[in-house]
Amino acid sequence: MLESKRVLLIVAGGVAAYKSLELVRLLRARGAQVRCVLTRAATQFVAPLSFAALSGNKVYGELFSLTDESEMGHIRLTREADVAVAAPATADLLARMAGGRANDLAAAALLASDKPVLVAPAMNARMWARPATQRNMALLERDGVRRVGPAEGDLACGETGPGRMAEPEEIAAEIERLLPAEGPLAGVRALVTSGPTHEPIDPVRYIANRSSGKQGHAIARALCDGGAEVTLVAGPTAEPPPARAKTVRVETAEQMLAACRAALPVDVAVCVAAVGDWRAAAPANRKLKRNGAAGRRLELAANPDILEALSAPGPARPALVVGFAAETEKASANAAAKRKAKGCDWIVANDVSNGGVFGGERNRVQPIDETGAESWAPATKAEVARRLAARIAAALAARGARA
Repeated sequence: MLESKRVLLIVAGGVAAYKSLELVRLLRARGAQVRCVLTRAATQFVAPLSFAALSGNKVYGELFSLTDESEMGHIRLTREADVAVAAPATADLLARMAGGRANDLAAAALLASDKPVLVAPAMNARMWARPATQRNMALLERDGVRRVGPAEGDLACGETGPGRMAEPEEIAAEIERLLPAEGPLAGVRALVTSGPTHEPIDPVRYIANRSSGKQGHAIARALCDGGAEVTLVAGPTAEPPPARAKTVRVETAEQMLAACRAALPVDVAVCVAAVGDWRAAAPANRKLKRNGAAGRRLELAANPDILEALSAPGPARPALVVGFAAETEKASANAAAKRKAKGCDWIVANDVSNGGVFGGERNRVQPIDETGAESWAPATKAEVARRLAARIAAALAARGARA
């Protein structure tokens, strides 16, 4: 998502400055071009040469350097960037930003920036908690500056509390979210459900299924890569969500339906989650004991049908609703019947008869719409996701649909 994007990284003086070296490496790995500005205090913690080596660009630091200003003036630094990032952003830098100061190159570049600005605060917990710092941060956020962190934990000063700079991966993800999306799905709002649901029997046990969430998360990632604004409603799964997606974590089918309704309106809904068909009618509030009993009856109740609910006619219905049908026999015929019964636009027949699909890296699917089934060769789940995202993009473009 950062291919050819230009990041202006401002590094202020703090122990966390060493983490900014990893941020530069991550941004370069994702295709970004990085120019770095270090305050004088920052050079007491990290060497400019390290940033130059990792970024592949000259490092800047002095506002009144005739050589630097003639080669790359502070105004040009900001104009040629797509985003300005201050990491770490110390209490002093935040105060100078809030006051509109331009007394060094870092502050002048941030003040002159007409691009999105992101700050990653890092300081002592008591400094972060002070009313002055909170006022400065609140003022900056009202002015449109975005913030990531600080995190809570052990600090370099030996104390514990909020003040740790966000991890480089988190900052890179926030930069991706901050930049305008590009691609065939730019401007499209998408909802994706993924993973299993866990329906409690008691505080210890639950009813579940074998879904890993790999396919649903891959589809959410492919839609993000195409430029869509994605809300991912995820059941319990170990799969990492896409950085650009807004992820809502749930456990039960009822929670998943509520989260889906809260995400509306959207242009497309892709229901990949393996939602449990049943739940315990009366979950126990304490662990059920065997007590020597030979058996125990469990009364079940039907769960809400999320695909059917999202497909129902009405002003909130997405322009395109896509369902998934995991089948062990007659996959195409059963999925086609499900499409008609649920009222969705497409159904993706998911043949799980030979094993290896749940938790695996490959899938066997057939998209089915009103014209019939389309045969796709077995492929990786990532490739299935990319093909489905391209199919969605073409369909929405043909309909001219936007939420």
